[in-house]
Amino acid sequence: MSITSANRLELLQIAEAVAREKMIDPEHVIQAMEESLARAAKSRYGSEFDIRAHIDRKTGKLTLTRVRTVVEEVENPAAELTLEEARAIRPDAEIGDEFTEELPPLEMGRIAAQSAKQVIHQRVREAERERQYEEFKDRVGTIINGTVKREEYGNVIVDVGRGEAVMRRGDKIPRETLRQGDRIRALIKDVRREQRGPQIFLSRTAPEFMAKLFEMEVPEIYDGIIEIKAVARDPGSRAKIAVHSNDPTIDPVGACVGMRGSRVQAVVSELAGEKIDIIPWSEDLATFLVNALQPAEVTKVVFDEEAGKVEVVVPDEQLSLAIGRRGQNVRLASQLTGLDIDILTEEEESERRQKEFAERTGLFMQALDVDELVAQLLAAEGFASIEEVAYVDLDELTAIEGFDEETAQELQTRAREHLEAEAARAIEKARELGVEDSLIAFEGLTPQMLVKLGEEGIRTLEDFATLADWEIAGGWTVQDGERVKDDGILEEFDVSLEEAQNLVMNARLQLGWVDISDLEKAAGEEGDEEDGETAADETEGAEGPLPAATLNTAEAKTPEAH
Repeated sequence: MSITSANRLELLQIAEAVAREKMIDPEHVIQAMEESLARAAKSRYGSEFDIRAHIDRKTGKLTLTRVRTVVEEVENPAAELTLEEARAIRPDAEIGDEFTEELPPLEMGRIAAQSAKQVIHQRVREAERERQYEEFKDRVGTIINGTVKREEYGNVIVDVGRGEAVMRRGDKIPRETLRQGDRIRALIKDVRREQRGPQIFLSRTAPEFMAKLFEMEVPEIYDGIIEIKAVARDPGSRAKIAVHSNDPTIDPVGACVGMRGSRVQAVVSELAGEKIDIIPWSEDLATFLVNALQPAEVTKVVFDEEAGKVEVVVPDEQLSLAIGRRGQNVRLASQLTGLDIDILTEEEESERRQKEFAERTGLFMQALDVDELVAQLLAAEGFASIEEVAYVDLDELTAIEGFDEETAQELQTRAREHLEAEAARAIEKARELGVEDSLIAFEGLTPQMLVKLGEEGIRTLEDFATLADWEIAGGWTVQDGERVKDDGILEEFDVSLEEAQNLVMNARLQLGWVDISDLEKAAGEEGDEEDGETAADETEGAEGPLPAATLNTAEAKTPEAH
């Protein structure tokens, strides 16, 4: 087939029709045609030739040209020529210049035409995929309407107009039946570029989906008068949503419920009957937690900041209501508040406190050699350890009823003598375990820590300096997609990862394995690099004598490596 035998405008008409059908730029189609025609010409003249095709965007005229590039040394005579040959044609030619010559009209055979057709289809398909990706990538986090096309291996394929989306098994509401042709709404969870084309992932179980549904049903949320502060869901069963009003005259819970529950019922219907608790958000964490545990009544909230937990005390008859079926209520409340919640009955709390009080009383009686009344007074005032008695301000002891200054001083003397004796016994045990003086004299390790190190076979300062920070403080690793806890040697002594980093690096400095000037220089260079990064990506400085940038070391340097 000869290209010249066709109407010159036919190529432009074909490009326009294909672009309109696939909803892509006609320029992409014309470029695909040019590439395909150039490839067909190469199959006619030889693949070693650099042949280019150009279709005039106004007239549709096709021009085929052979291009040769000026190079210093010719490797492909069909597409290259030397500087001498080029200057024989054009005296001002230079290295890198291109010489073109027009080729005669192409007679395209059946195979060449088929190859050109495949190239056009491929390029059009790539352009269509790129258009689809560009259209959906900025819509992540929004709700889209679609029609169920089919189900494959538990995944639902949804027609979203200009493409297909996938809703995986875990993103479907449990026990919800979806049939071919059903109209559904879902959240665009993610859009990814993949080899087979852009993949659009939908979700009906994401907490953001419920938040967006409320935004659609409640005008006050859309206008920003009411804010959704947190959402927790057990998809298909129950959910909790915390709302806050920026206008004190508007009740956030009432606005979300609507007249006779119309607004919340619209969301419930979309979520296949999922029960929704609408909870007023509060800046006061304890109040928010009490609201989150509704409908259970809470009598007391106790925060344990060191353990990162919160204890909630409820009446005995409210325990099952607070926990919920299969722990659902407390689990949702924990997700909503971001707290690790322990539920106790009043009786359990009373028994536990009595047990703790008795243990502290016995500790003080034995360690301080005092009678039960004095020990009980200390325990009742909140003293939990001998260290607190030994090093607390004297005024805190004299403030206890019946304690004068002389009594307080005597208690502190006995407490310090007890701690010194315990330390001496621990040092002696550490030496029996083989711990050497270099490690015993190292600042930052208590005698009890030395015993633990000795039991783990860490007996010298060199042994300690070769440890990684996570081996000391503990941490988490990911194995087969699951987080696995790594126990630290000194984790029971509440040594943080930052403290472990400082200890290890100070040990290496003391041994001369690293130089402080090198560390400061490295920290300075890292600080310069971070100047251009966002605040979220910056490394925070560690407290202590060394910069944090020098302490993030997973493996120790040995003397030979240094």
